[in-house]
Amino acid sequence: MERPRIAIWKFASCDGCQLALLDCEDDLLALAGVIRIAHFPEASSRTEEGPYDISFVEGSITTEEDVRRIQEIRAASAVLVAIGACATAGGIQALRNTMDLGDLSAAVYPEPGWLDVLATSTPIADHVTVDAELRGCPVSKVQLVEFIAATLAGRTPDLPDVSQCVECKRAGSICVMVAAGIPCLGPVTRAGCGNLCPRIGRGCYGCFGPVTGANCAALTAQLRGLGLDEAAIGALYRSFNAGAAAFATEAKADV
Repeated sequence: MERPRIAIWKFASCDGCQLALLDCEDDLLALAGVIRIAHFPEASSRTEEGPYDISFVEGSITTEEDVRRIQEIRAASAVLVAIGACATAGGIQALRNTMDLGDLSAAVYPEPGWLDVLATSTPIADHVTVDAELRGCPVSKVQLVEFIAATLAGRTPDLPDVSQCVECKRAGSICVMVAAGIPCLGPVTRAGCGNLCPRIGRGCYGCFGPVTGANCAALTAQLRGLGLDEAAIGALYRSFNAGAAAFATEAKADV
């Protein structure tokens, strides 16, 4: 039986999610025996033409060329998976979505007229049908391996859709907001990072984006109670997942 053909693609991003896949190391070697990596420029100069059984896409859409290319990838892929904050929410570059592109370009480039970019940075799902999203900045290598293994086995991947607070409780981490008054996005952020920041006494930065049903208004009220002003609250939501709907809406409400 022919091994499923896997492709990994990059758009506007830092390559961190592709590196997370390479960081799977032994797990990736084990998977290599049952899959065929047909396209992965970060790892190999050898590429194969489609169609592909699964395409993993890193990065946001920022140019007209990106729009054309993602449509071609979608047409060549049986399953398309957006990985990381850029692909699922527009990434840190989505901070420009609420600003004037001309003003930003003039502040950075001596010849802004040479730029050929879209006014916004948008997630993959804004342009094509996405079969699954693996969030994070970067994406979790555990979730990457779980998704591939589950797909090969014909089962539903076991991916968390609970808040970071649940992950804190499971890990036995003390709530930094309750115990120390540290601002934390944990109550509205999807679990999946492995409880990285709260377990060392730091507030969650929202790397995995808003959890389903995130009550950002309630968290904002709590942040005000900690003494944060509107500018600080808005800045807290404007991070890796600034373009995610729940975070973007709350940031605008509290500027």
